[in-house]
Amino acid sequence: MKGFGEVIAKLERERKPYAIATIVRVEGSSIGKPGFKVVVDEDGNVLYGSLGGVCPEGPIISISIEAIKQDRPRLVTVHLAGPEESIIKMAGGRAAEDEIFVETFCGGKLEIFVEPRVPRRRLVVVAQGGRDDVEESLVKFGKVLGFETVVVNPAPSLTTEPDVLISDLSFDIDSLNLGDRDHVVVLTKGGRDIEVLEKLSKRKVGYVGLVASRKRVARNLELLRSRGVGEDFIRSLSAPAGIDIGAYTPEEVALAVVAEIVAKVRGVSVRRKGEAIAQAPEQTDTGESVELAGGSCEAPPRPGA
Repeated sequence: MKGFGEVIAKLERERKPYAIATIVRVEGSSIGKPGFKVVVDEDGNVLYGSLGGVCPEGPIISISIEAIKQDRPRLVTVHLAGPEESIIKMAGGRAAEDEIFVETFCGGKLEIFVEPRVPRRRLVVVAQGGRDDVEESLVKFGKVLGFETVVVNPAPSLTTEPDVLISDLSFDIDSLNLGDRDHVVVLTKGGRDIEVLEKLSKRKVGYVGLVASRKRVARNLELLRSRGVGEDFIRSLSAPAGIDIGAYTPEEVALAVVAEIVAKVRGVSVRRKGEAIAQAPEQTDTGESVELAGGSCEAPPRPGA
C-alpha cells in the first residue's frame, strides 16, 4: 500500500475530492487508537489506512462520502456497543446525527474527525486574444469570490493577473482535467466556439457558458448537433451566458455570468436570458404587491459576435 503522503499527493494532483477520517479520542476497549486514519475517496474507496477494523470503518465511509458532498467536516462518535443497545439506538432513531452505534462486543467509544478535502473551484475563461473587458471583469469577479482563475488566451491583454495564464496557441483544454467543480466561460467570439464547445461536451463540467449574440448561439447549436454533440450537453449549455439582470456594459455582462455560476453552485433557480419564469409578486412593507421587473440581458454586439 502507498504511503499517506503519496496517496494525498496523487489525489491533489488529479484534483479529486477525498476525506481524511482520523481517530482523535478513544474510551474503553478498541483496536483503533488515536492517530489511526483512513483516506476515503468520493466513491467510498479506502485508499489508505485503517481505523482498527471493519466495525467502525463501514459507517465512517458513508459519513466521509456525505462530508465530501457537503464540503463540511464532521466530528463523529462511534459507540462500539452490544447488539441489543446498538439495534435499539439505531433502529429507534435515538442516535444524534453524529453519533453511531456499531454492533460489537468491544464496548469502547471512538471520536473520529472526518475532514473533507475538495478541489478549489475554478473559473476557466477561454478567450480569443486581444483586449476584452468582459474577460477582464470575469477574472476580477472570480478572484473576489475565491475561485481559482484560469485564463486560456493565445494573445492575452489583461491588467488583472489570473492565477493561471495559458497562452500556448496549441493548448488542449482537455489537459486541464476539468470536473464538476470547474466553471468554464467561452469567450472565443466565433473563432473557436465549436472547437472548444465540442471538447467541453465530452467532459463532466460544473458549468459551461457561451458569451455570444443569440444569432451566433443558434448557429453554433446547429453546428454542434451536426457534429453529433448530444442534447444533454446542449440543454446544459448556458447560451447566451448569464442571468437576466438587464446587463448592458461589459462589466454587467460579466456580473450576470458570474451570478449564474454562483446560483448553479448554490442550487438556486434563476431566470436566464430569454427565459420567462413565473415569479410570485414581492410584498412591500405596506403590504402592496409589486411585480419584479426584468430586462433583456443581451450585450451589445461585439466584434466577431
